[in-house]
Amino acid sequence: MNAQTSAPLVLHYIFDPLCGWCYAAAPLVQAARNLPGIGLQWHGGGMLVGAQRREIDAGWREHVLPHDKRISELTGQVFGEAYSDGLLKAVGTVLDSEPPTTAMLAAEQLSGRGLDLLARMQEAYYIQGRLISDMSVLQELARDLGLDAAAFAQAYAQQQGAPTQQHMQQSRQLLSLVQGQGFPSFALEFDHPEQPGQRAVQRIDISPWLADVQGWKAQLGQWAQQVAELKSQNQAPDQAEGCGPDGCALP
Repeated sequence: MNAQTSAPLVLHYIFDPLCGWCYAAAPLVQAARNLPGIGLQWHGGGMLVGAQRREIDAGWREHVLPHDKRISELTGQVFGEAYSDGLLKAVGTVLDSEPPTTAMLAAEQLSGRGLDLLARMQEAYYIQGRLISDMSVLQELARDLGLDAAAFAQAYAQQQGAPTQQHMQQSRQLLSLVQGQGFPSFALEFDHPEQPGQRAVQRIDISPWLADVQGWKAQLGQWAQQVAELKSQNQAPDQAEGCGPDGCALP
């Protein structure tokens, strides 16, 4: 449904806009977008939707702050005071993953810029302390990308409701297929080495590269090379474990 699906090696990214460990993985996602021979598909899994929506309270703040601290120490990702001492103290504010996921689908529909909007939303949420579940905020962020306001509003209306929910359901199905346990989860798709005409999908563990973007780029390049040689070598990229419910397992 989104970018570069015809590449020999496709990296699938299963995430949520309100997931802190997905923010931790953002530099890896950005790096993968710029590598030749590798496609990237994103899948919003709906972490906080429906009955799982959360109101900010002291318990939520106490839950996320240790993760944020670990993410910052590990990756250098910035968490602003407007977020940690502003938004996270706005008791009663509802966190809902569905509106930002809809906004990404709208941006993708308009100009293939779903991931650009995700990056802007993460900046707005984690640094500027803005509520990205709010439609007025999403409209401003879309304008920041240069998207036409009226066109964005129309695309958002088209993607709202059933289309977004179907996207999240399909994302959850992929998460189950690759045996991912939470967000973010990553998987590689490539030509099956033993079944001509079929594609294989294999989960990968990104935890070794959360603090090593250059190493991640090198590893993706190696996997791309492996895929190019699959038919003659009859082997797939190395097996790796996946992520857990609170993010990737870290040493």
